[in-house]
Amino acid sequence: MFKLTFYVPESHLEDVKTAVFAAGGGRIGDYDSCCWQCVGQGQFRPLDGADPFTGKVGVLESVTEFRVELVCDEACIKDVVQALKKAHPYEEPAYDVMATLNY
Repeated sequence: MFKLTFYVPESHLEDVKTAVFAAGGGRIGDYDSCCWQCVGQGQFRPLDGADPFTGKVGVLESVTEFRVELVCDEACIKDVVQALKKAHPYEEPAYDVMATLNY
């Protein structure tokens, strides 16, 4: 199993979750659409060549975003990450994938 964590603005929270769930993320036993989410502040500065969804090139931006965590089986992790990238509004969405140990 893997744990996927990503950050997304509230405007696209449900669309991105729907996409990763449809690709197979968030399944635990007899349950689907499982995740943990909490709200926080994201910060970034778009550099030259960027086409930011929000903010302006060269200007430090702070936005309200949700951190979403979910588990994913190894068989579908690549599809789930692709679905995340396709549904996410950011040019470069922030996410990480970590392997988990099952005891």
